[in-house]
Amino acid sequence: MTYEDVTFEIDAGVAVVMLNRPQQRNAFSGAMAAALAAAYRACDGDDAVRAVVLTGAGAAFCVGADLAGGGATFERREEADFSADPIAFPAWEVRKPVIAAINGHAVGIGLTLAMQCDIRLVAREAKLAFAHVRRGVLPDAHSHWTVPRAVGHARAAELFLTGRLLDGDEAAAIGLASRALPAAEVLTAALAMAREIAVHCAPLSVALSKRLLWESRGLTRDEVGARETAYHHVVMGRPDALEGAQSFLERRPPRWSLAVPRDWPGDL
Repeated sequence: MTYEDVTFEIDAGVAVVMLNRPQQRNAFSGAMAAALAAAYRACDGDDAVRAVVLTGAGAAFCVGADLAGGGATFERREEADFSADPIAFPAWEVRKPVIAAINGHAVGIGLTLAMQCDIRLVAREAKLAFAHVRRGVLPDAHSHWTVPRAVGHARAAELFLTGRLLDGDEAAAIGLASRALPAAEVLTAALAMAREIAVHCAPLSVALSKRLLWESRGLTRDEVGARETAYHHVVMGRPDALEGAQSFLERRPPRWSLAVPRDWPGDL
């Protein structure tokens, strides 16, 4: 399909999804929302994709909603036609790791979009803000769920209720991102991480661990333990569990044979 306002490429097991409105600093559009969801679905359904990198074209990641429409930007929508999360298939549904390479400014939905990813690397020079309350709306894209689980309730409250700016170093220090790097190094580092996953990590094991990480906040300790046990029964004794140990002993790269979605359990 055609991915309007987004580019999508796959190379050596790594998909790169790029927000592509550089002249507008990747301001978020309806077409971008639809294309991003479609790209995520394609990544989830393709056994050849082992990891995904999300980034922005040009100097920005995404500066938030496109405000070119002025006061009409946030006009009231019919309830049946509106969701505060415009991504119909968010990053956490992709059964492969999704790494956000925040190469520049990420504001409003630009930042809440990145918070749907599993791992975030951020440019030190980037300006970040949940600026929604300064535009007369409020944080979106399930951010009241994703952000507190990353930084805790107190920090989420400060960031959401003030809408203040922070830079990449502060974002990494408080847990919004894993690492802050010079802007020129962010995409390179994200691609290196994605390739490391694609080569060295068993696809089905990664997918199950990702699923449980996202599920775990709503589960009790014993429920998490039960699911860990159940998910181990999915992989133990199968080719990749044997290959993981054998390749380590033989000091060679692993040759994984299980794939997602091909070998995904039908009852999950």
